[in-house]
Amino acid sequence: MNVERIVPDLTVTALDQAVQEHATILGLDVVMNHGWIVTLADSAGRQLSLITADATAPENPDVSVFVDDVQTAYDRTLAAGLEIVHPLTTEEWGVTRFFYRDSSGNVVNVGMHTR
Repeated sequence: MNVERIVPDLTVTALDQAVQEHATILGLDVVMNHGWIVTLADSAGRQLSLITADATAPENPDVSVFVDDVQTAYDRTLAAGLEIVHPLTTEEWGVTRFFYRDSSGNVVNVGMHTR
């Protein structure tokens, strides 16, 4: 399994305002907008996601890690005995993902694009 990218996820209360602030200050462009999460990026592909409330998970992640084999990551998480916050799910927007909580309480979204 290889990590393809890591994206910090900031929980925000006013999504449009947060997008405007970060885009203006950091010079980032909107590359994805689902209405509850917006991802901003620069021309080199560095990203920042802003999220109000996850559409299908019980809580927001602190970070998203995209891998080339989400099943292996899920199996490793189970073997490590960590809490699964959101089960392995193929989401309607084309990502298969799960969330786990690390020993410090951070929620990590691990996913891969499936279409």
